[in-house]
Amino acid sequence: MLKTKYCCLFLFVAIGSSLFAQVKKSPDRKEGDGPYAQLIIRGVTLINGNGAPPTGPVDVVVENNLIKEVKNVGYPGVPIDPKGRPQLKPDGKEYNCEGMFMLPGLIDMHGHIGGQAQGADAEYVFKLWMGHGITTVRDPGAGNGLDWVLEHKRRSEKNEITAPRLLAFTVFGQGAKETISTPAQAREWVRQNAQKGSDGIKFFGAPPEIMTAALDENKKLGLRSACHHAQMDVARWNVLNSARAGLTTMEHWYGLPEALFTNQTVQNYPLDYNYQNEQDRFEQAGKLWKQAAAPYSEHWSKVMDELLALDFTLDPTFNIYDANRDLMRARRAEWHEEYTLPSLWRFYMPSRISHGSYWQSWGTEQEISWKENYRLWMTFVNEYKNRGGRVTAGSDSGFIYQLYGFAFIRELEMLREAGFHPLEVIKSATLNGAEALGIADKVGTIQVGKLADMVIVEENPLQNLQVLYGTGAIKLTEDNKVVRVGGVKYTVKDGIVYDAKQLLADVRKMVADSKKKEDFEIVQPGEKIKP
Repeated sequence: MLKTKYCCLFLFVAIGSSLFAQVKKSPDRKEGDGPYAQLIIRGVTLINGNGAPPTGPVDVVVENNLIKEVKNVGYPGVPIDPKGRPQLKPDGKEYNCEGMFMLPGLIDMHGHIGGQAQGADAEYVFKLWMGHGITTVRDPGAGNGLDWVLEHKRRSEKNEITAPRLLAFTVFGQGAKETISTPAQAREWVRQNAQKGSDGIKFFGAPPEIMTAALDENKKLGLRSACHHAQMDVARWNVLNSARAGLTTMEHWYGLPEALFTNQTVQNYPLDYNYQNEQDRFEQAGKLWKQAAAPYSEHWSKVMDELLALDFTLDPTFNIYDANRDLMRARRAEWHEEYTLPSLWRFYMPSRISHGSYWQSWGTEQEISWKENYRLWMTFVNEYKNRGGRVTAGSDSGFIYQLYGFAFIRELEMLREAGFHPLEVIKSATLNGAEALGIADKVGTIQVGKLADMVIVEENPLQNLQVLYGTGAIKLTEDNKVVRVGGVKYTVKDGIVYDAKQLLADVRKMVADSKKKEDFEIVQPGEKIKP
């Protein structure tokens, strides 16, 4: 079996077959209340995904998993008159959520379903996602195998498992009997991928004639696509090439600085650089944006103009590289203690083998470079949004100290850092993702006729996005007591109401049991286990 290491995940590709290092499948669903013939969520303040300001109190009526009514039932601070409220049917169920806030179900555009190398199985990942209000996930790569992902997609659609709704994007060439070396082979693989039921393709790059043929055929079939423009092919095929050829979304930021070059055609690699050495790769990546055209310059604006005209989508995944600019912060994130599995913690530790564990010698100089990298990158993304471009939210968790669920909320914070208004952040995390996936008629906003995917939280996330973290946010009360507030209270998917905090409690137990079994405690790199 040939083992191929990609930049976002490990895929195990078998020549002539379809063998993958699969994680343990998700068990049958035991969680969640419903679905009900009628469900009414009462008294919430609605923060919709369309950029509209909050409004409430609102009653939201669901019947057979479809939103039937969204009704304003009063005014803030005034008792609600029951006469004007939707009536509960005899077989219905209602939740009193007065004083709480409702968002559309969150959409993670870049979510890998665990990994054997990380020791993270489906139940662990799904509950972390659902516990943070994530009700839709695009799996970019189908790292557990397309059949495995499609099985979980079908089971999630039937609500046989506790999981977000899933979309499977297969890595280009996955399962091919031989290396794809001609446009004809590329087109044939794309047709076969569609016949198997895939929702789209995840590219890492290929020779221009191969990329052109594959994207053209994929678009003809009505499927969508994503690309991490890896350094091995980006010199000949950057983001502009992909956008012109019909790519739906670019992942991360690779390929964009290359499109912005004015004084060079390749990244300024040191002459002893080796791509397989991830310290080299990520250290030098942190210097790439400074090699691109300056913000608001003629070439910078020209590239943006063309991407906007092509209705191209940016999925920046800011969070996954956050450790590069502040490694200690990422290592010491408070959720690691109770939510990170021992196997996942070991995977994060410095290693020349594990992807994203490239901390061979990472310090002040690397972090300073990456801080400037982020400043320039965020400037482009924010201006793209300001000029009407679509920006989505994706996490790419399971690498570089970023944990499933928690990392998605960190992504929202980083969009805010980039300059997004909190309402624009929510739009990126909901409606924009739905549009990019072609499912905005079903999810993305709380709207009559759409599916009942919702997030309910007791605190206002616009005032502090940190209240969406499973660990909540710190607050000092009027009587000088320190408390934790927030954390998603209910995640509603397909009209089924999940106790989000109980889902996270299940994860904590998984982690505690694993630690007990292994007699494990988190130790920071280089520290010795205490006797």
